[in-house]
Amino acid sequence: MSHNTSPLDNFFAQRPLVILDGALATELERRGADLNDPLWSAKLLIERPELIRQVHLDYFTAGADVATTSSYQATFEAFAKRGFDHAASAQLMRDSVRLAVEARDAFWADPAQRAGRKQPIIAASVGPYGAMLADGSEYRGHYGLSEEALMDFHRPRLQVLVESGADLLACETIPCLAEARAIARLLPEFPGAAAWISFSCRDGLHTSQGELLADCVAALEGFDQVVAVGVNCTAPEHIASLVDQMHAHTRKPILVYPNSGEHYDAAHKQWHGNPSASHFAEQARGWHARGARLIGGCCRTGPDDIAAVRQWAAASLPPSNASA
Repeated sequence: MSHNTSPLDNFFAQRPLVILDGALATELERRGADLNDPLWSAKLLIERPELIRQVHLDYFTAGADVATTSSYQATFEAFAKRGFDHAASAQLMRDSVRLAVEARDAFWADPAQRAGRKQPIIAASVGPYGAMLADGSEYRGHYGLSEEALMDFHRPRLQVLVESGADLLACETIPCLAEARAIARLLPEFPGAAAWISFSCRDGLHTSQGELLADCVAALEGFDQVVAVGVNCTAPEHIASLVDQMHAHTRKPILVYPNSGEHYDAAHKQWHGNPSASHFAEQARGWHARGARLIGGCCRTGPDDIAAVRQWAAASLPPSNASA
């Protein structure tokens, strides 16, 4: 893949919306996995890889065009604390991509699944520096590190994931412009790589660190290998405003994959609220109308939400070429 073409272009040629998957970690927990661990979903790469593969498969069946891998929390530093050396850690990162590829291949092997679909693609999840700290820093920013130091942190993992067979990198839940720029500046070291960069936001205007999201996406405009920009792991009530901010400041495709709308009680580690898949799809319709071209879900969303988005898109956004 050359960085002049985006792996997303195939999808946009067919339909004005790419459907992302929903949450991985909270969906694994819903199915009985214990992720109360600094490694989060990466813990299951070691313990229950078949469950990760199954969740990917269920999202493809629900209608997702993209699988985001279980590598969000997978860093050399975090694995080292568990006694995994560099080689073993790199293998676990490659495993995260392999499981998604296996799910994609199994899905695509069934001709009935292919009707009106493009072959789904794999986005290797790259969590922020704050995720490695496992202390909530990805929702605050203010790391106190230079862009160069952040480049040094991200480089070894990007190297593994770029060579892993994923179609692109999902650099997600980024709380601040410095980290987004560090990743964007790193990409030319991997000429074949394409990435999306997605920020976590605290309200309808600002990133988690407090910068204007409009300024952040504008700053990424000149980086060709950044093939989409957006927002994830953010409350859905902020998304419409954030899409408006981005739409005015970027020509890149805009992606959004917010949380379900439930609220997390960090003290008791519990989620509260009762969102519905039909409501999520209704919100997605509004985000698309404002200019979002890639839509999925983050924490607490599941296959039902993705299926509802797919259903709405199939009814309202007919493919541009019937032969696909």
